[in-house]
Amino acid sequence: MNEDTLALLVPFGFFLLVGTALWMVLHFRNKRSLEVQQTLRIALEKGIQLSPELIDQMGASNKPHPLKDVRRGIVWIAVAAGTALFGYCIPDPSNQAFAAILAIAALPLAIGLAYLAMHRFTRTQVA
Repeated sequence: MNEDTLALLVPFGFFLLVGTALWMVLHFRNKRSLEVQQTLRIALEKGIQLSPELIDQMGASNKPHPLKDVRRGIVWIAVAAGTALFGYCIPDPSNQAFAAILAIAALPLAIGLAYLAMHRFTRTQVA
């Protein structure tokens, strides 16, 4: 395998990995939802009374976790920090590469800060 072929396979492999990971998340989330629906359907056919607490325990309710925005914000800020650290590790005496990577890291940082702000504002509005 020559260098040109390898240079083409590396990005292809990256996008294949991202696509596969996304497919797996969506597939298993859908599978879990279908199993919960099937269980609820069988219970209703047998005449079993289902309380709202039981349905919540089974995960059939679509209530988001109260700290969902905080979790997402922390993950996005960690992605920004990791990207900045990657830029710091690039050996470039003029630091142009580091500045470019920092500019790229600004986007996930802004997204993470926005999630944290959304959590803060929605919490004060609800309370």
